[in-house]
Amino acid sequence: MARGYASYPSHTVINMPALSPTMTQGNIGAWKKQIGDTIVPGDVLVEIETDKAQMEFECQEEGILAKILLEQGAKDVPVGSPIAVMCEEASDVAQFKDFAPTAAAAASKAAEAAPAAVPAAAPTAAPAAAAAPASAPAAAPAAAAPAGRVFASPLARTLAAQNNLPLNTIQGTGPNSRVIAADVQRTLAQPAASVAAAAAPAAPVGAPQASTVVSETETPFEDVPLTNMRKVIAQRLGESKATIPHYYLTATVTMDRALKLREVLNAKLAAAGQGKLSVNDLVVKASALALGDVPAVNAAWWPATGSVRQFKRADIAVAVATDAGLITPIVRGADAKGLKSISAAVRDLAGKAKANKLAPHEYQGGSFTISNLGMYGSVEHFTAIINPPQAAILAIGGMDEKIVRVPGKDNEFTASQVMKVTLSCDHRVVDGAVSAQWLAAFKKYLEEPLNMLL
Repeated sequence: MARGYASYPSHTVINMPALSPTMTQGNIGAWKKQIGDTIVPGDVLVEIETDKAQMEFECQEEGILAKILLEQGAKDVPVGSPIAVMCEEASDVAQFKDFAPTAAAAASKAAEAAPAAVPAAAPTAAPAAAAAPASAPAAAPAAAAPAGRVFASPLARTLAAQNNLPLNTIQGTGPNSRVIAADVQRTLAQPAASVAAAAAPAAPVGAPQASTVVSETETPFEDVPLTNMRKVIAQRLGESKATIPHYYLTATVTMDRALKLREVLNAKLAAAGQGKLSVNDLVVKASALALGDVPAVNAAWWPATGSVRQFKRADIAVAVATDAGLITPIVRGADAKGLKSISAAVRDLAGKAKANKLAPHEYQGGSFTISNLGMYGSVEHFTAIINPPQAAILAIGGMDEKIVRVPGKDNEFTASQVMKVTLSCDHRVVDGAVSAQWLAAFKKYLEEPLNMLL
């Protein structure tokens, strides 16, 4: 927030907040206050959609809401961009009817708020076009870019680079024709053909023009805009696969005893009017206990301190599919929780995730991740990409009935429910022998499930 005076009464410009350490942009949700409303510290001003969740922004200033600069639905607004104005006196509200921050000032504030650098392990979102205030001045028509260096603000350079947009295709409206963030956002909002036309040299008179007719061999398509969450997933998992030396171990778990225990426990829970346990709840508990047995897997690659960080508690991140993308809310201290508590926590977190209502502390961090596709039935097994900086992720496939040998009986066979699991590990942190020990411990807990109750 910044106080301003100039030709307006004393006022405070409210900027897009950074509601998490990795947030670089957000979408404007529902405004909880209207123009003319009195605001005191702690009041919820507006809902902000980040790359992970819909969050309420609590104002820390006291005053009167004089102007809403970005209405509900504004997309990809960079952190630090002005979103509203507060004044000190109710009688001054009318004077802000036509208030609009200058593009240069808005870009400067956004540049100041933007993080200078983001660690490779931290999720980041690639900022895209933000909705501009209706009263912003119209942009000048695109002109041919001057030869040589293009002058641009740091934020403009970042936005352009993250969207693969050459700076020489952008008409600058800042001081001395400098390209500012608003220019990049305006250009991104234009159709691709307009941007290409601005960059391309004019064709000589009489030269053949490029055909705009779609080839009959071109497959029809639709470009679906990326959500903030999808941008983070793309960047984060792309970095993981490119920079982490993955290796994979697969095991087959006989689930008959675990399923029988689940049946018995669910009968007791149903009689008490409580929710049922899922197979995934058993998987979470078994994973947490195995991390206690083999703590070297409960770790992370930590280049900031030149070390491997070993965690003292099993904070299990559980992958949840939502309409916007994948998110991993965390069951904290799962090693110390009972199955009923784990089940309640997973159910609560999954519900919040699908409603886009997770708070930052509910999805940030974690020491180990589980991705379960077993509920889809047709998935026998798969490999998952590590969620950095964690050292491992467990992929759970579906259960199937197989003929297996009865333990201790060479010539006796029986039909059993079996489940394949695959552990992806970071070879910088976890050696193969260590991950094999963890997988054996995990398998034992599910095949001898009474040990999870002790």
